[in-house]
Amino acid sequence: MEWRGKGVLHVRFQYLFQKDGRLIVGGLQSGFYCQEDRLNMADTFRTLSASAEAEFKDKGSRFIAYAYPIRTTEEVKKLVDDQRQAHHKARHWCYAYRLGTDGLQFRANDDGEPSGSAGRPILGQIDSFGLTDVLIIVVRYFGGTLLGVPGLIHAYKTAAAEALKTAVVVEKNIEKTVFLRCDYPNLNDAVRIAKQHQAEIIAQDLQLDCRLTVRIPQANYENCLAAWWQTRAIDISEQGNMEDE
Repeated sequence: MEWRGKGVLHVRFQYLFQKDGRLIVGGLQSGFYCQEDRLNMADTFRTLSASAEAEFKDKGSRFIAYAYPIRTTEEVKKLVDDQRQAHHKARHWCYAYRLGTDGLQFRANDDGEPSGSAGRPILGQIDSFGLTDVLIIVVRYFGGTLLGVPGLIHAYKTAAAEALKTAVVVEKNIEKTVFLRCDYPNLNDAVRIAKQHQAEIIAQDLQLDCRLTVRIPQANYENCLAAWWQTRAIDISEQGNMEDE
C-alpha cells in the first residue's frame, strides 16, 4: 500500500470470491483509490451505551422521551408496550427507530398525532446525532391546549434531542459473521488467527470436526480470511450451511 500523488492511494490486495458458498482467496490485484473514498468507507457505527430519558413541557403538555439502544424490531414492540403500561394515562406514545449499519431499516410512528408531526421529528434527531440501532419513544400527556402541527413538531423534536443529549454515545465496530470448519489438529490455528484479528468466537460445535461461528470487525475482515485460507486446512463460509463432504 502506498500513496501516489495527492489524495490517491495505490493498493495491492488479495481478492475474495465465492465457490459453492465458500470464500476463496485469489491472486493479487492492484487498484487506485482516492483518499476521500477510503475515508468514507466506515468500519464503525455510533449508537447508545444505555437508555436515557428527558422531558419537555409546552402549554401544559408533557413530552417524556425515552432513548434506547436496540438490536431487533422485537425489542421495539416490547419497549413500546412497556411504556404504554407504565404511562397508561398518557394520550400518545409516539416513536421512531433506525436499525442496522446500513441504516435502511427504520420506522416513524405518529400514534394518532397529525401525520408527520411526531415520528418524523423523532427520527430526524436520531439521524442528526448520526446514530443507528436506536429507538426513541416520546410519551405525551395532553395539557388541554392544542399546539398545532408546528408546535407538535417542535415538541417531539426537542424532547427526542434532550434525551439524546443526556445519553452516552459509543462507537462500535461494524462486524461480519463467518463460519469455519476444520479438523481438531487445526483448531488452535483457527482460534489464534481469530484472536490476532480481534475476532470473537460466538459459537462452537466440537464433534466429529470443529465448527466455529466467528464475528470479525469489518476493518480486519479480509486479512483475517486470508490468514485462515493460507493454512490450507480451514474451510470458510459466509452462509453457515457447510455440508459434510
